[in-house]
Amino acid sequence: GPGSGAPLENANPLIYRRSGERPVTAQEEDDELPDSIDDREIFDLIRSINDPEHPLTLEELNVVEQVRVKVNDAESTVAVEFTPTIPHCSMATLIGLSIKVKLLRSLPERFKLDVHITPGTHASEHAVNKQLADKERVAAALENSHLLEVVNQCLSARS
Repeated sequence: GPGSGAPLENANPLIYRRSGERPVTAQEEDDELPDSIDDREIFDLIRSINDPEHPLTLEELNVVEQVRVKVNDAESTVAVEFTPTIPHCSMATLIGLSIKVKLLRSLPERFKLDVHITPGTHASEHAVNKQLADKERVAAALENSHLLEVVNQCLSARS
């Protein structure tokens, strides 16, 4: 895993430009209006997640993009597609788990989360998606202290 001195799977990833911070609108500052959650808000939550292998964010690696985030506030659903940097990326489950944990920690409980790999971008896409969709397996993974530590590192702000 990371830090074990193993060579990086994708040593020279393409780096994408970060989008600017979103200006806050008057409507959002108005406490009287219901604050519905939109695609951009979800993207803002996950864009700064750190890649497990690189000192880069998921946004900088184009693993997450705003166009691949779909929110339906009325139905309380959030779907996020993420694109591993390479088709055999062994970190795909960990990245998906990091996205899921960030959203679980950030969103009201009413939301049903669907985090999955962009179709056709990973060799084990079906298996990874199945793991990420399985509440018990996600819960079990988060009870593994080593795994939780890695996830928390991915979610920690860059110093």
